Amino acid sequence: MSRFPSIPAALSRRRLLQLTSAAAAAGAGLPAFSALKERPGTTRILKVGVTTGPHEQTFEVAKRVAERDYGLKIQIVPFTDYSRPNAALDAGDLDANSFQHRPFLAAQVRSRGYKIVGFGRTWIGPIAIYSRKYKAFKNLPEGASIAIPNDPSNESRVLLLLQKAGVIKLKSGVDPIAGINATPRDIMENPRKFRFVEIEAAQLPRTLDDTDASAVNADYANKAGLNPARDGILVEDKEGPYACLIAVREQDKDQPWVGQLVKAYQTDEVRDFIVKTFAGGVLPAF
Repeated sequence: MSRFPSIPAALSRRRLLQLTSAAAAAGAGLPAFSALKERPGTTRILKVGVTTGPHEQTFEVAKRVAERDYGLKIQIVPFTDYSRPNAALDAGDLDANSFQHRPFLAAQVRSRGYKIVGFGRTWIGPIAIYSRKYKAFKNLPEGASIAIPNDPSNESRVLLLLQKAGVIKLKSGVDPIAGINATPRDIMENPRKFRFVEIEAAQLPRTLDDTDASAVNADYANKAGLNPARDGILVEDKEGPYACLIAVREQDKDQPWVGQLVKAYQTDEVRDFIVKTFAGGVLPAF
């Protein structure tokens, strides 16, 4: 005979239902393996560095897709400038970053020796020249001051834009992918005698009150309330090598989670978000 009192059957069934409901609630929102497109490439938390603005906003959507469809766990780490995300990635403080185009990455690898590689196009943000003093680029006077980014790849990018517009001529051989970048010293012809002021990219929107015009990258333009399609007086087209990438350390390039992260980003869900949110300020590149 048992030394323990019997438990009424109805009470046992009720308790079992309570425990089952509690377990289901605890697991709510966590995708079961059977619901995933692929098993997670890693179970640890992936730290992904982004610059604030469109990169951060868009990666929030990609994070949601990656967690829902691939079971990845992601922590987004925001940065306010271009100088730190690659250093943090190379040092192992990040697992990936999403903020830079290929010429910028190539320049950083060459100059700083980073062991970083790029995967998967994300979006392209047309760089543009803005002015608070002149409504059209043709109205800039002789000797106008133009602020441009001081990092090698984006400085060259603006000068190539100006050359394509026919207002300057650069020496031959400029190749942003190979890292043969242009600086103001490489201008062979400048008939309108424009004066170029080299400024850190993040500070360029603040120069608009002090210059005749300023070239601003798309993410910093967005944060300043500028849209190249609406406000630019000279705008880069979407062709060219300046689509942004997801970057990882060389040692991680074959990890399954890398491909899953790229797949999560390159979805219709992310594409639709970019198109609807930025109204031409940035464009999907996949």
